[in-house]
Amino acid sequence: MKLPFFGGVHPDGHKGLSAAAPLAAMPPPARVAIPLRQHIGAPCKPLVKAGDAVRMGQKIGDGEGLCVPVHASVSGVVEAIEDRPHPGGGLCLSVVIKNDFRDTPDPAMKPRPNPEKLSPEELIGIIHQAGLVGMGGAAFPTDVKSQTCVGHVDTVILNACECEPYITADDMLMRTRPGDVLRGLAVFMRILAPGETVAAVEDNKPQAVEALKQQLPKTPGIRLKVLPTRYPQGAEKQLIQAVTGRQAPSGGLPRDVGCAVFNAASAAAVCRAVYEGVSVYERIVTVTGEGVKQPRNLIVRVGTSFQEVIDAAGGLTDDVWKVLSGGPMMGIAQSSLSVPVTKATNAVLCLSNAQNGESGRPVCIRCGKCVEACPMRLEPLYLYRFSNAGNLDALKRLSLMDCIECGCCAYTCPGKVPLVTGIRKGKRALKEGAK
Repeated sequence: MKLPFFGGVHPDGHKGLSAAAPLAAMPPPARVAIPLRQHIGAPCKPLVKAGDAVRMGQKIGDGEGLCVPVHASVSGVVEAIEDRPHPGGGLCLSVVIKNDFRDTPDPAMKPRPNPEKLSPEELIGIIHQAGLVGMGGAAFPTDVKSQTCVGHVDTVILNACECEPYITADDMLMRTRPGDVLRGLAVFMRILAPGETVAAVEDNKPQAVEALKQQLPKTPGIRLKVLPTRYPQGAEKQLIQAVTGRQAPSGGLPRDVGCAVFNAASAAAVCRAVYEGVSVYERIVTVTGEGVKQPRNLIVRVGTSFQEVIDAAGGLTDDVWKVLSGGPMMGIAQSSLSVPVTKATNAVLCLSNAQNGESGRPVCIRCGKCVEACPMRLEPLYLYRFSNAGNLDALKRLSLMDCIECGCCAYTCPGKVPLVTGIRKGKRALKEGAK
């Protein structure tokens, strides 16, 4: 059988843990700590100070350049602006708000008159002001992505694959709010004027597929494509190849082959921003894994701590091993549960000791499985070795920056070599060398 893209793996899905859990709104916490860095690019500067009263949805941080605003997720009083732990690692300047539990909305958040008559430029401006980023985990500013694709793409793709194991946030979103997802996709169609628009879903989400099918007549011009389940099909370049057969060049972007890809949660957020005037201050989070008592899909306010999210899912089991932000393949292990949910947090994954695949000293047996599995046609072992050796010239020659850190190499490695960890180290070294 011809594969839709090179490499890839078929890890156990484990989606059944949370797929049957109904979507529920988590009550907002007494305090939220909202990071001023929730996107790729420059962090925001605070627009408020300690003692200020704020309303839900109010802009509390903004900046220039590659930057999008952040908004208050509750109404209340700013208690502090201070460094707090960030799920991406390290500390981040954050706005701490004491919740008054009134959810008083910002007056700017209201339905727009005649949203169908807005120009592409106006739509991009709305997307920016609402604080939209790639909500599948990439967190790239959506307005910048849209603007740079204008006039360069003929195909728009909705990324509804959610191929990472355990996570069911987008699946639940499509099952409960398919209209928002497709209306948001239609907004991108108005901005980019593509010749073709495709909603791509993997075949392990039959309820989501059916829900989208029911909505398609209301949003003409969108074609639904159901793909065979394969990881990492949700990565942009792999999805483009699976849908169109085109292959983005090394170092290139989707627009280089005439495509633009947007996540399902991002599309739904765009719909709310354009039609309802709602900024991004909450999102769906899957709380799952064998290490949590009651896996759930929750609508969570940005700034809510992982500890409070886990408590809303019944708490941790006695044999929890590790807590990740994201899924098991690309997620980041957390050293503290005080870190907050951000716009890009699609899952809080709690693994038990039974999932501990770590062994003793890692060793390469030269089996070549990492090369076979790499969807970018790289040589992960050599990238790992040259990263540890600090050989930047070799890393450039081997196209290290093409690595999407999907984890396929580490997943297939029988010697348990921490390939992705080493590759990330090499990327940091290359970036520092460039500076």
